[in-house]
Amino acid sequence: MTLWSGRMSGGPADSMMTFTQSIEFDQRLAHYDIVGSIAHVHGLGRAHILPENEIVILVNALAQVRSEIEAASFTLIESDEDIHTAIERRVTEIAGDVGAKLHTGRSRNDQVATVLRLYARDVATQIINGVIKLQTVLLDRARDAGAIYLPGYTHLQRAQPVLLAHQLLAHGWALGRDVDRLRATRERLDVSPLGAGALGGSSLPLDPNGVADELGFSKSFENSLDAVSDRDFVAELLFDLALLGVHLSRIGEEVVIYSSEEFGFYILADGWSTGSSMLPQKKNPDIAELARGKSGRMIGHLAGFLATLKSLPLAYNRDLQEDKEPLFDAITQTDRALDALSGLMASLEFEVSRMQAAADSESLVAIDLAENLVSHGVPFRQAHHLVGELVRLSFTSAASLRSLVEADSHFGDDAMELFLPGASVAGRASPGGGGVRQIAQQMSQFADLLERERAQNR
Repeated sequence: MTLWSGRMSGGPADSMMTFTQSIEFDQRLAHYDIVGSIAHVHGLGRAHILPENEIVILVNALAQVRSEIEAASFTLIESDEDIHTAIERRVTEIAGDVGAKLHTGRSRNDQVATVLRLYARDVATQIINGVIKLQTVLLDRARDAGAIYLPGYTHLQRAQPVLLAHQLLAHGWALGRDVDRLRATRERLDVSPLGAGALGGSSLPLDPNGVADELGFSKSFENSLDAVSDRDFVAELLFDLALLGVHLSRIGEEVVIYSSEEFGFYILADGWSTGSSMLPQKKNPDIAELARGKSGRMIGHLAGFLATLKSLPLAYNRDLQEDKEPLFDAITQTDRALDALSGLMASLEFEVSRMQAAADSESLVAIDLAENLVSHGVPFRQAHHLVGELVRLSFTSAASLRSLVEADSHFGDDAMELFLPGASVAGRASPGGGGVRQIAQQMSQFADLLERERAQNR
């Protein structure tokens, strides 16, 4: 029997039920549905709609259903359209006629919206914890890296030497913005829709503010039409996860490149890489590649759901059932990616000699040479042109850049010191830059950020 069987002269068509059901994927909301239902029952009691003995019966029945679900003994039947109807059906089996009062003053519209917000609030916290875990790994590896340096790149061309710690923390700061976004989304979704009914509230004296308090929401809804139709928070979460996925993809891309034989900067741990079914010599960065690949999936979920929301009239429409599968998948994939990338990054070995040999390439001293001239009063554009000519000559002749600089009257002895290994990084002086003197302060600032993130996510 369906929840609307009184309106219909016969049972629903099988194909209609198959197409419209969501029980295949929404069972992960069971815990939140029971929590929301218990709060709803308590609210009916405060409003004197249910007597105390019936409140006890319903709460006990909901507790029994929760135990059955946790023990994996909860049995679904063919007419269970979604997890919400399945739970109500089982409560009624346990509580008899009193179970039929569970849905008093409530629609599946405000029920589902509430349950999804409860779920979203928890998973946002869960994902933030996963991001913090990866950030902590990046900080630990930055500390491990010490004074190791490597080429920094623009356009994937060698640009300037930077400390490896600086590069690792660059990813950490980007992830910090993801934490900020997720926390802001969590704050905005912290509104209870329960009591909005199907769309216009109820003639019963419900207690939405008391229910909101019991569920730990910061407030109740202001407009019932908006409350049941609002899925902004799902779109926001999908955006937050898509952009987080882009940042994880960037880390993955870097691991793929740096672990290749052509670069040889990173060595993959055996436990965090795969082999080839055909080529015995291979060690493949599958975690990094999947982090890169799944970012497209996250972007697709966001774009698809925004297209679903476009032009929906107020208030609830069944289209909104399409909020769950993209959100559930995005949460699952992001959670797995964060955990796997944390293990991958924690286990990497650094090939110090390859990194530093690449960073000590003479051409990477070019900007330091130009700034050396600037420190002696030469306008930057002139300095840039002069050094550019010397670099070009070193590429087209047998002369090294070092020998050309040594023979050029524009430069003094201090310019020759720039060619010493590590001198470029050691001389970096600007705040927030990639030099030795700045990295200790940056690591301290980043450690403080992690402490704030942990405190705010408790």
